[in-house]
Amino acid sequence: MLASPGGLAGVGLGRRRAYWHSAVCLGVLLCAVYVGRRHWPAVRTGAERLAVADQGWLLVGALAAMGTWAASALAQQGAVTRRLPGPRLVAAQFAASAANHLLPAGVGAGAVNLRFLMRCGLPACRSAGALAVKAGAGAVVRLALIVLLALACPGLLRVPHVSPAALAAGLGAVALLAALVAGPLWPRCHRAVTSVLADIRAVHACPTRAAALWGGSLAFAALHSVVVIAVAQAVELPLPPLQTALLYLAASSAAALLPTPGGLGSLDAALAFALTASGAPAATAASAVLGYRLLTVWLPLVPGLVVLAVLVRRKAL
Repeated sequence: MLASPGGLAGVGLGRRRAYWHSAVCLGVLLCAVYVGRRHWPAVRTGAERLAVADQGWLLVGALAAMGTWAASALAQQGAVTRRLPGPRLVAAQFAASAANHLLPAGVGAGAVNLRFLMRCGLPACRSAGALAVKAGAGAVVRLALIVLLALACPGLLRVPHVSPAALAAGLGAVALLAALVAGPLWPRCHRAVTSVLADIRAVHACPTRAAALWGGSLAFAALHSVVVIAVAQAVELPLPPLQTALLYLAASSAAALLPTPGGLGSLDAALAFALTASGAPAATAASAVLGYRLLTVWLPLVPGLVVLAVLVRRKAL
């Protein structure tokens, strides 16, 4: 049977997107390697400092990192009205965090959670809507935390000066791109937005689900901030905890604009730059970044992939 022209076009578009994402990821990773090589003495000193860091604070960071999976599971449960199996939901979040470090722009975590929700009996459109609701709540919570911490730490974040002409040109380019892209896809986008809005109303009609959604989203962002604060205290980073949390939230939000796997390279560079620009020594900032990555990425990566394989084998995904 011959493939339809529409199917071939879709396959070609998917391949072009995959090539584009791969090229962007490769470019960001190469830049990260270049920056790391150029500042290798600070990175090496940071690794040595991390090796003799306060073990108690590192244990606090490890416990907070483990709590992020439970917080993510709570937020995911809050994004759907149907009750999900608790232990498998937490295991799916653990597996999703590992998959997220292998594929760009959250594709790995999204694919794992989408498959898990569909295995729990939710239709594909509802599963995708639940992921959108969870992501939207997480973005709102993160923005609110940045605003509150920025008010508590005035002058720490500096908004770059942009001329009105450059701002107008940028907004015009975004509007033009949106018009060109959304024109042919508007009916599909309208249906997707309508479905997501219906899911949001259904979730907030149940107070316990809404509390789980917003509470889990808040706990997820707060626990990641606690990991950074704990590592910073372990390596004696000379910044107050609230400032450290604000810099992490701002750096991770900026790094999310680059589609690298788990923010690899982009988050490391953004967080290290934010810490050093705020007065922290380069070696200590490198220690904090390395410690955060160790607790949230490298140590859980292999166990997370094992859990992912077990869930796939048991047809939970």
